[in-house]
Parts: sequence; structure tokens; C-alpha cells
Amino acid sequence: MNAVLSSGPEKKQRKQFPVTGMHCAGCAASVESVLKNQSGVSGAAVNFAAQTVQVDFDPDSISPAELRNAVQSAGYDLVVEETPEAREALDDSRHRHYAALRRRTIWAVALAVPLGVLSMFFMHLPYAGYIAWALATPLVAWLGRSFFVNAWKQARHRSANMDTLVALSTGVAYLFSVFNLLFPEFWLSRGLEAHVYFEAAGIIIAFILLGRLLEERAKAGTASAIKKLMGLQAKTVTIVHKGGHTMEIPVEQVQVGNLLLVKPGEKVPVDGAVRQGNSYVDESMLSGEPVPVPKAPGDPVLAGTVNQKGSFQFVAEKVGRDTLLAQIIRQVEDAQGSKAPVQKLADRIAGIFVPVVMGIALLAFGAWWAFGGSGGFIHGMLALVTVLVIACPCALGLATPTAIMVGVGKGAQKGILIKDAESLERAKQIQAVVLDKTGTITAGKPAVEAWKWADGVDAAYWTNVFFTLEQNAGHPLADAVVANLEGQAKPVILGRVESITGKGVEGEYRGQAVYAGNRTLMQEHKLELPEALRQQADRWSAEAKTVIYFANHQNVLAVAAIADPVKPESAEAVRTLQDMGIEVHLLTGDNRQTAAAVAAQVGIDHFQAEVLPAGKENYVQDLQRRGKVVAMAGDGINDSQALARADVSIAMGKGSDIAMDVAKMTLIGNDLNKIPEAIRLSRRTVATIRQNLFWAFIYNLVGIPVAAGLLYPVNGFLLNPMLASAAMALSSVSVVGNSLRLKWTA
Repeated sequence: MNAVLSSGPEKKQRKQFPVTGMHCAGCAASVESVLKNQSGVSGAAVNFAAQTVQVDFDPDSISPAELRNAVQSAGYDLVVEETPEAREALDDSRHRHYAALRRRTIWAVALAVPLGVLSMFFMHLPYAGYIAWALATPLVAWLGRSFFVNAWKQARHRSANMDTLVALSTGVAYLFSVFNLLFPEFWLSRGLEAHVYFEAAGIIIAFILLGRLLEERAKAGTASAIKKLMGLQAKTVTIVHKGGHTMEIPVEQVQVGNLLLVKPGEKVPVDGAVRQGNSYVDESMLSGEPVPVPKAPGDPVLAGTVNQKGSFQFVAEKVGRDTLLAQIIRQVEDAQGSKAPVQKLADRIAGIFVPVVMGIALLAFGAWWAFGGSGGFIHGMLALVTVLVIACPCALGLATPTAIMVGVGKGAQKGILIKDAESLERAKQIQAVVLDKTGTITAGKPAVEAWKWADGVDAAYWTNVFFTLEQNAGHPLADAVVANLEGQAKPVILGRVESITGKGVEGEYRGQAVYAGNRTLMQEHKLELPEALRQQADRWSAEAKTVIYFANHQNVLAVAAIADPVKPESAEAVRTLQDMGIEVHLLTGDNRQTAAAVAAQVGIDHFQAEVLPAGKENYVQDLQRRGKVVAMAGDGINDSQALARADVSIAMGKGSDIAMDVAKMTLIGNDLNKIPEAIRLSRRTVATIRQNLFWAFIYNLVGIPVAAGLLYPVNGFLLNPMLASAAMALSSVSVVGNSLRLKWTA
């Protein structure tokens, strides 16, 4: 149950609500149709596998309570409350439903086994028909009562679903058998034998209950990823009050600014920054990266991650729905509840399936009665029952959503957040990937790669001065120098410090001027640059590195090479994409020298330098004009135009910095290898959907004509209603089982 406000000229809202009372794809179609017809609703998508509906609506025109009333009018229910208590009540309700279904299934099988044995081997015994009646009656009237209750609800709303088919087939078989048992002379006087089909009615109920039980268990498996994510949320937290005393409170009571304590083995309850203490935190549940991350004062920590060794105190910065974990859960729920384009045909078929099947069953009955000779009525009755039983829109309804749920969940476990089913399906078609340089191929953080001191300079003495001067500069390049010298240099007292925009920083130490900055700053002050340092600086510049000069009032004393290092996995990821037949392109706002050096280092042939944001969008558009399906990967902020233009947009990021609202996919952890992983996941998920749909269509295209008796004129074969019910149950279970394979193959 989540809400996402969407932008637009009107105030629209997207919410996902649990739906209760759905038993088949026909039910899902009914709920969807009712909601779409409401004023103020612009879209509705029911996920039968997840038992949820995602609704786009205008809250000024229609409220969630009114949506619920509309769904209730169709015989179902909508859970609109969003409190933790409502979620717990829903979970309890589902557990009770599953437990009740399990009990009914056990009883049904216990009664169906002796009924089947009696009907197959001992029907010649005295009173065998009455014993069969006694066994079948509780099966149909007690254990199968929900089918009849739900069918009646649908009939009252002038609708029909899978329960209608089951109720009609078992009800006809049962009542026909009771009539034959009590009034056998009706048939005997016409020269026909009065058969009873109690086993068909009873065993059909048992098989369908067993199928639904297996289906419920399998569907629970498809939702395991979201359950694991929810399980990461801490229930309680230790708050540190002024004075140092601690208290345990529910996590819902935490407010921004609270000081919290996390002990070894505990989950981090909310997002924040470490204030005191050091530890290692396992972030694999969010990033997919197994190595624990060291944490020291100032470092960010994320809700749901697990503290390993030391204790630490941190300040809460994002709580409740604002934490990264809460955002991930909402995004995964939204994606699992969304519909892939490939599902539209299946939805249309499921919506008209039940009335069509009822028509085919009546046609089969009529044809048999008219042209089947003396046994035509009996055969027609069995054909009607068998067609009603074997028809299964559930397999069609489950084919796409179960695969999407498993695929999206598997992605979340790997640190790949997929925004919707359409993006997952589209990623399969990617032909070109455009990569931003900074923060995507490179680490996005400048670092000192090398030093060179002038001959005869006391490096130990001047290092402290250089360190202190750069500490006062407040520039990313200066920060790189400070980070490199941390631990080997000590601060000294400077007389004055002045930052010179675009050039560097100037200070005074013991009455002498000192400088740190670019070559322009050195030239302005006519500082002598030793030949050895000049040659080294020129070599570094040719390699697209930034050179920082450090000088006293007379001479340049040292040069340092600073670069944004290429991430270790970038070259491997580019090679993997190319091996998959995908073109890789590099775009950067840096100069051509830098772009060429980075492209060569990672093996990219296509690159463009000095590109502005609008230029990146144009580059993506040019690729699309050439017929390419294009993915764009960037930080999601500077590259927002290109991301919006791309067919599949991928935000690279870590922690709360990721631009989840911009991109269709978000990769937590900044690992470029997750791009080919996401594409492989898309390919396998789409392949699974197509397999599911193929088998669901084939099952019904073959099964229904055979059930109607199409093969009888050819080889005398008539399908037994009991076998039909077993096949119907197995069709849904097999589709869900095929989707679950993604857990191990993706």
C-alpha cells in the first residue's frame, strides 16, 4: 500500500491497494474494469499474482473510500488503510485464508480418495451409489461451498469468473447424479443405463482446491523479495537522550535529528550520519556488494543495513517513508504491480474468457444431444462438465505478473531497482548504451595519483605547509590533496590564506608567501619551475591528468597529478556489453584529451567530449534516428535531459544520492557490471513470460476442443472430467513454477 505523487497539470496520485476476494484472472479483469470506469480514475492495473491493484486517480474527484465502494459493488474488496496495523491485519487475513484453504484441501483429498476408489472398482456393490453420494455431498456442499457462494456473487453483479465454471460443472454433475440415483427408471424406461458421476463432482473439487493451494504457495515464492526487503526494517531503536542515558522506542517514533545507538549485530533503523564510534556495516542487502563497509564519524549509514563489530552513534537524517529502504520497497512494489505491454493480449482474453467457455460448453452439449445418438445426452452432459472444468484463465492471468514479480525481486536483491514492467521488458531490446564519464565509468571523486618534489627540497617540512594551505582552499582538487596527505602531514599555523577563483590558493607561512594551484598562478607570480618538474607536469597533462603546483615565494617545490580514477570494474563491464552485441558510447563535458584517455583505458570506440547536457540529449536522439534502442546511464541529475530521451534510463548511484525518480532503472552501489546484469535479467524474464503465455494459450487451445469431444469421431477418445480438473490445476502451478525458475537462473 504505497503512494507516489505524480507530476502533471492535474493533481494525480498513484496508489497500490491490496485486493481481496479474487480467485482467477477473470476476477482481476472485473476489478480492473470497474475501477477504470470510475470518474477521476485515469488508469488501473490489477496484479493477480500479487493480489494488488495500482490505481492512477485524481484525489479531488474520487477518494480511496469511493474506490473501495466501487470494488465492493463488483463482489470484491479493497484495503485502503495504510497504517502498519492495517498491513498486519491484511497479513493475518491472508495467513488465515491459506490455513483454511489447507484444511479444506486435506479434508477434500481424504474424502476424494475413497470416493475415487469406490467409483472405479466397487460400483457393483449394494448401495455403492448411496455411499458415493454420502462422500461427494460434503465435498461439494461443504468443502466446495466457496465456489458456489462466489459464483452467486458474480451472478448478482451480472458477471462470471472461474468460480462460475467450477460451480456450474460440479453442480451439474452432482445434481444429474442425484437425479439418476433417485429416479433410475427415467433412463431405464428409455433403454439407457442410469449412471452416477459423484466422483467427477467430488474429485474435481479436490483437484481444484489442491491446485489453488499449490498456486498460493508458489505465488508466495514470487513475492519473497519484497518480504525480505520488508524484513530488513527494524522494529525498535535505541535513542540516546541528553545526559547519555538510552531508551528503546518503536522505530515509528524516531524523528529527524535524534541521536541513535546501534550495537553489534543490530540493524540500522533509519538513514543518517555517524557522529561517534567506528564499525563495519554490511550493506549487501541494499547494494548487493558483499564486503562490509567501514564507518567513521561523518560517514552515511542506511536503514536496513547490519552493523558488524563496533557500536556507534548516529544522527537520524531521513525517517519513515523517506529512508532509502522505504523508497526501494515502494519502487519494487510499484514495479511488481505494473503491467508489461506483452500482458495486454492476455488481459483482453481473460476478460471475455469465461462467457466464451460457457458458450462452448453449451454448444458441445447441444451438439452431442442432437447428433450423439442414444447416448448423446449423457455424453453431452459430460462434455459440458469437462469443458467447464478444463478451461483455465488463471494460467493466462498468472503468466506475466509472476515472471515480473520474480524478475523485479531478483533485480532488487542484486541492487538493480526497476521502475516498472515496461522498462524490464524494454531493456531486452537495448542495442546501444551511452555512458556518462564522471561517476559512471570513473569514481566521480578526484584523487592524487602521483607526486614529484624538486631536487634538494625538504619534503617533510613543506608537506605540512602544503597540507594546511589546501585544507583552507575549499576546492574538490584541494580536497583530493588533503585526503592523500591525511595521516602523514600535520597542520601548521598560516598567517593568511586567500582563495583565488579559477587558479588556486595563496597563503603566508613564517613571513613567506606560499602558493598552491595551476600553472597560470605560478606564471602570474613569475615562480621558477625546475626542468624536471616541468617535464613531469607536461607528461601528466598529456595523459589527461590535472596538475597541481606547490611553490614558495621563489620556486615551484612540488607537482602533483590528480585524476578521477576509472573504476576497476568499468573495463570488464564495457567488454561484457560488447560481447552481448551492444554498442557502448562515452559522453563527457571534459576535454577531448581526457575523454580519449578514459575511452582507451576501458575499450570504448565511440566517444564525444565537451558535451553540454543538451548535446547529450541530441547524441541519444541521433542514435535513435539510426534505429537503435538506446540506454543512457548517468548520475540522473546532470544527465536528466539525456535520461529522459533514452528508451531505458539508468541512474548510477549509491545510498540516498541515487536519482530514483528520474530513471527507469537505478543501480545501487555504482557497479557498472550491473548494467549487463540488468539486460540479462530482462532477457530471461521476457523469455519466461513468452514461455508462460505460449503454454497457457496452447493448453486452452488444445484442452477445450478435446474436452468438447473433438477426438471422439477420430479415435473414440472422451476426456474424463477428473483428468480435466487435474490438468486445469497443473496448468496454473506449472506457469508459476516456470516463473520461479528465474530465482535460480537469473
